[in-house]
Amino acid sequence: MLARDEDLQPDFAETVDEAIGTRRSVRAFLPDPVDDDTIKDLLRLASRAPSGTNMQPWKAYVTRGAVQAKIADAILNSGIRAEKVEWEEYKYYPDKFFEPYLGRRRAVGYALYDSLGIQRRDVERMRAQHDRNFVFFDAPVGMIFTIDRRLNKGSWIDHGMFLQTLMIAARSRGLHTCPQAAFAPYHSQIRPILGISDEEIVTCGMAIGYEDTSKPENSFRTERAPLEDWVTFLD
Repeated sequence: MLARDEDLQPDFAETVDEAIGTRRSVRAFLPDPVDDDTIKDLLRLASRAPSGTNMQPWKAYVTRGAVQAKIADAILNSGIRAEKVEWEEYKYYPDKFFEPYLGRRRAVGYALYDSLGIQRRDVERMRAQHDRNFVFFDAPVGMIFTIDRRLNKGSWIDHGMFLQTLMIAARSRGLHTCPQAAFAPYHSQIRPILGISDEEIVTCGMAIGYEDTSKPENSFRTERAPLEDWVTFLD
């Protein structure tokens, strides 16, 4: 049940700030289960995300155990390496990176691999780490999200706000997440397993569960550019 403004506690802002500030992409999860009622609560809260004319342009497929294994098997045995896969449904990244985005992309990649002791030319270990996307980093819950392909760019923005709301709601319950665009190009492998219609575009996956704090890949933290780099105040 949603709270009314007058019902909110004095520490409401602090709680929200903590959920936003501690949200990050976790890449190793404990096997501890997350029950269906919790997942349903998270999705109900996320559905309160804003969308133009209340169109709610999102669909979610919640997977566990055997179904997750089928997805991983279909992708990892497809013979299509991540560096060769075609982003035919939509393009997440530009054809050629440029600054400041190139530097930011490199920084997070180097930090992740450094935390794992993976050298920059150790291609096989890099591939193995990337392939962990497809087992949802061992999270007990893995979601696949879609959007109707007939919708336009505004609905994609709304879809993104839904995903962010879901991740913040998960943090408020002590859970962590990892949004995973890596699933999108493998829609052909995923569709028959989940019964996804041709009218839906697979946008991403998301791992949800409890962080395994013993794993080194969860030790690094990303940085954010200072406000003066991207904010303009005008009177």
